[in-house]
Amino acid sequence: MQSETVVPSLPADRPASSARPDTAAPVTTPSSATRGFSGTQGFAGSPHGRRGPAGSTHGTGTASTGTTLPETESRTRDRVLQMVLELGPVSAADLAKRLGHTPTAVRRHLDGLLSDDLIEVKLVRSPGTRAGRPARQFVLSRAGQATLGDDYLGIARIAMRELDRIGGEAAVDRFIGDRVDDLGRRLAPAVDAAGDDIADRVRALGAALADEGFAGSSTTVNAGPMTVMQLCQGHCPVQELAAEFPRFCEAETEMFAGLLGVDVRRLSTLAAGGHICNTHVPTGRAAVRVAPR
Repeated sequence: MQSETVVPSLPADRPASSARPDTAAPVTTPSSATRGFSGTQGFAGSPHGRRGPAGSTHGTGTASTGTTLPETESRTRDRVLQMVLELGPVSAADLAKRLGHTPTAVRRHLDGLLSDDLIEVKLVRSPGTRAGRPARQFVLSRAGQATLGDDYLGIARIAMRELDRIGGEAAVDRFIGDRVDDLGRRLAPAVDAAGDDIADRVRALGAALADEGFAGSSTTVNAGPMTVMQLCQGHCPVQELAAEFPRFCEAETEMFAGLLGVDVRRLSTLAAGGHICNTHVPTGRAAVRVAPR
């Protein structure tokens, strides 16, 4: 359900050329407010790339169902989104008038943008008016802002390089270690609750990683006389940074070993070009618990 908040009205005749500076906000949802290495999803609070919510294909000319829209429909949708950015809070009627479309046609695009979480509804009262119901108007959501682009990755890279220049490798390692340790402390309760069985701990760790936004999972593999498990991650919020600073992957592997109480081995990483991050975990030995730092 879209959140509806009463906010003061802005002049309805604000020209489209008065667009505000692009201050793209990070993509967050109520369930992802404490995810990833930094306590928010991703390095700077935004998942890499400019994808919207799962299942949506923003800016590609397709609806969330995957059905290809005609060129004119796709362009109209994009124009509606851009107008909401420039004019929001703005009503469907005002959008229709400015775009030269019927209110019904514009509302259809607004419904699609709402379902894709690119815009949200605000209840707006006219200036000086207290009586009557507030009008439904539309503004961009955080996900909608993110589809228009941000430079979090570029800023993060500059910051990491500057840290390396000023403090050297030791400072970079300490910074990365602190971020990974924070994640390990959040994962530890779920893993410890699984008991001493290594397989159960791996499954719990995979589920906890999924909750943190890493698309975590686990699977059992028969490797000759020995049974092993593979801990998989389909998403890495610092993938591009880890490609330049592989210490992220190394520290995470060490953290997994500490949580599981066994030596583990990284088979592949997204940062190195793999299609997943895959960690080999032997299950035929007793866990030696190591308290997170």
